[in-house]
Formats: sequence, C-alpha cells, structure tokens
Amino acid sequence: MQHAYKVFIYTALACEAKPLVAFFGLKKQLAVTAFAVYANDGMCLTVTGCGKAAMAAGVAYSQALFADGGEAILLNVGVAGHAQQAVGTVLLADKIIDADSGRCFYPPLVFTPPCATELLRTASLPQLDYSLPGLYDMEASAFYEIASRFTCAELIQCLKVVSDNQEASLTSPDARLQAKQVEALLAGQVAVVEQLVASLRQLVSHLPAAALAIGQYPPWLSAYRFTAAESQQLQKLLAGLAVVGQPLPDVADGQFANGKAVLAWLRQQRDVGEFYL
Repeated sequence: MQHAYKVFIYTALACEAKPLVAFFGLKKQLAVTAFAVYANDGMCLTVTGCGKAAMAAGVAYSQALFADGGEAILLNVGVAGHAQQAVGTVLLADKIIDADSGRCFYPPLVFTPPCATELLRTASLPQLDYSLPGLYDMEASAFYEIASRFTCAELIQCLKVVSDNQEASLTSPDARLQAKQVEALLAGQVAVVEQLVASLRQLVSHLPAAALAIGQYPPWLSAYRFTAAESQQLQKLLAGLAVVGQPLPDVADGQFANGKAVLAWLRQQRDVGEFYL
C-alpha cells in the first residue's frame, strides 16, 4: 500500500475524529476495514475505539500497515475529564500515569506548547469522582507505551479537551446528543491541533542530528551490557539528546553498574532543564 504519512493521529471516538477529518481534508480509506482510517498525502487518522486495549491495537495495526521506518509524529487527540478545568479547555499532557499499573510516562516537551500542560491519568473504567488532580481518560497510557515503539519520544504527544468536570457532566440518555457535544468541543480546538502538528514538524527537521547520534551508540553497547529492548531505548535516548541540542556524553567504561543505570542517567540528562525550539 503506497503512502507518505508522516503524521498519525489517533482518536478513541468517531465524534472526536470528525472535526479533524474535516479540518485537515482527510478521506476515508475504504481498503482498510479493521479500523476506520482517514488520510491525505501526509496525515493518517485512525479511530481506535474506547479503552486501552482498543487504542493499543489501533496504534500497532496502523503502524504495521503504514509506517515506513522513518521518524513520524504520533498524536492522541480526544476528550478527557478534569476536576476543576472548565469544559472546552485544551491541555497537553506533560505526564501520563496509568492508574491501573502505576506506570508513568513523560512526553518530552522540547518545543513551545500551543496550550497549557497538565498531568493525565488513564484508567480502565470511567472516573467520575475526580479525587485526584489532573486529566482523566481511558487510552493515553496505552497509546504512549505502544507509540514509543515506533518513533522517538519527542514526537509522541497527547492533547485533550476537557469534556466534563465536577460541575458539568457529559453523560446524557441520548448518545447522539453526547456525540454532538464531543464533536463541538473538538471543533473548537482544531487550530491548537494544527499548531501542535506544526511545532512537531519543525522538530522533525532537527532529526538529522539525531540520526548521526544513533551512529555513535555502538561504543555504549560494547562498554555495558544491554538487553535487546534496552539497546533500542539507548538508541532513542541518544537521538533525543541530539534533537534537543544536548551534547552527547562521553563513554566511560566502568562508570555505571549496568545498562539500566546508563539508561537512567541518560533519561536524567534528557530531562534536565527545558529545551524549546
């Protein structure tokens, strides 16, 4: 299947996708039947269905079908609940917590965000009491974990529009009305999605330096023992440091106890300070 997709957007719901499909001029891909997929020359949007399992399957399926091995932009866009934020507020996740496993993910924000940022919690079941601060959804942690297998972390982001809070519920006995509400909320923030895509496309232009950095990682492999999975993480961390302009550290044999310690140190170096393009 011929394609040139460099931007992949994932929504859980068709009503979340509808304003984006219209705004970016995407067309339904009738040859794809496992998921609803819409695309144009450079962008591909997949409607995965609700929940972590559905999102993980949608990301893996579309990447297996369309990815060309290059660094692509992967975005999760949709609605989420929040205890205090007003309905319609758009927020970019700066930390993602899987409420079921306790695992945390930190999307690197190495560009100027187009909106405010917030912590995002992902749970298997709808959260209605908002007992903890931050956004609540049902897909982001699975999206981020699977997406990180296909591109560098800097190009994986989650953008959420607040759909309900302690004062306003989105629940309705009429599912069609609820879908219309979600569609309207996303339609009000498509310009922010466009800004985010533009920032990440600019970031991609810095990836040649990252590609060079990947070529420098064999000395690390010879100095420390890494599993196959850790070797892939090492590649991405070295590339990420190059993308944000961090000087690559020298390899010092014996400085660390093992490969895991190397990866932890490199993550710390990546996260020190703020880097904006």
